[in-house]
Amino acid sequence: MQLEILTPDRKLFEGEVTSVKVPGSKGQFEVLKNHAPIISSLEKEGKVRVITSDNKTVYFDVKGGVIEVLKDKVIILTEA
Repeated sequence: MQLEILTPDRKLFEGEVTSVKVPGSKGQFEVLKNHAPIISSLEKEGKVRVITSDNKTVYFDVKGGVIEVLKDKVIILTEA
C-alpha cells in the first residue's frame, strides 16, 4: 500500500509500506493492506511506526493530525 506523511511545510515520507501503526485518539491501531476506509484523528503526541516494503522499520514523531485510509492509500497529515 502507498503511504504519505505530510506536514504543513514538507513531506516526511512517501513510499510503499506493508504496515502503519498510529496513535489514534482512542488508542493505537494498525493499518494493513486492504484495510477498510477510515478517517481518524491522532493523539496530540505520539509515534507512527512504518514497516516498509523492504521490511525496514521507521518511526516518525507526530503532534496531532489525521489519518485517511482509502483503497490501499494512506495519508497522514500532522504537525511534526
